[in-house]
Amino acid sequence: MPRIRLDTDGPVVTVRLDHPPLNAFDTVQRDELAARVRELADSPRVRAVVLYGGERLFAAGADVKALAAMGVEEVRGWNRALQRTFDEVAQLPMPVVAAITGYALGGGLELALAADYRIAADDALLGQPEVLLGIIPGSGGTQRLTRLIGPSRTKNLLMTGRRVDAPEALRLGLVDEVVPAPEVHTTALRYAHRLAEGPAAALEAIKEAVNHGTDTSMSAGLALERSLFTGVFGTQDAATGLRSFLAHGPGKAHFETPGQGTP
Repeated sequence: MPRIRLDTDGPVVTVRLDHPPLNAFDTVQRDELAARVRELADSPRVRAVVLYGGERLFAAGADVKALAAMGVEEVRGWNRALQRTFDEVAQLPMPVVAAITGYALGGGLELALAADYRIAADDALLGQPEVLLGIIPGSGGTQRLTRLIGPSRTKNLLMTGRRVDAPEALRLGLVDEVVPAPEVHTTALRYAHRLAEGPAAALEAIKEAVNHGTDTSMSAGLALERSLFTGVFGTQDAATGLRSFLAHGPGKAHFETPGQGTP
C-alpha cells in the first residue's frame, strides 16, 4: 500500500502521510515522499501544497527501530537522503502549508519546518526529542528551527527534548495559526486556495528571496531581490496586475489559473 497519497482539490494538492499508526519515516515512506514531491515540483497545474498526516497525528519522527539497527555509514547515507527530501519540500516553487494534528515530533516536525506556513490543532504537541535518545536532529531541525525562532529558544527545545503544546508553539513562532482540531485540514486548504489564486511567478520569487536572502548578507539579499523583481516584472501576471490596478484599484486582479492558457 502507498504510504504517501496525493489528494487533488483544483490547483491545491494535499500530500497525505499514510503510514499508520505513527506515520514514522522509514526508507519506503522517505522515498515515496521524494518521488511525489518531484512530481509536484514539475507540475504547472499545482499552485499550492498542503502537508497533512491525517486527523490523528502529523508524524512522530523517524522509525527508531530501523535507525537503531544501522551502522554509522548506513545511517549517514539514510539521513542524507531524508535531509535532501525535506529540502526538496522546502524548495517547492509553490506555497506549502503544513496542517498539524496530534504529534509533530522529530522528523515529523522537521518536515513541518520545511513548509512556508504552519497551522496546528489546539491539542497538538510539537518537539525535537532526539537528545533523549542520545542523538540530535538530522533533517533540518538545528537549522530551520534556529532561523524560525532564534538560537536561544532552539537550544532550549533541542537540549531538553521537551514537547511544546499549541499555545506555546504559537507564542514561540513555531506555528503561525492554531485552530480547533477538526478544522485543521479545512483551514489549511482554505489558506492554500487563497494563495493559489495569486500570481505563481511572484509567489515563487517571494519564496526564493526570503529563503535564500536570509542565508546571505543584506547587500547580497537586496541584489537577489532586485534580480527577482526584474524577472517577475516581465511576466503576464505582472501585466495583468498592473492593468487591473490602474483600471479598478488594488486587489481586483484575477491571475491565470491552472486550466487556462498553456499548461
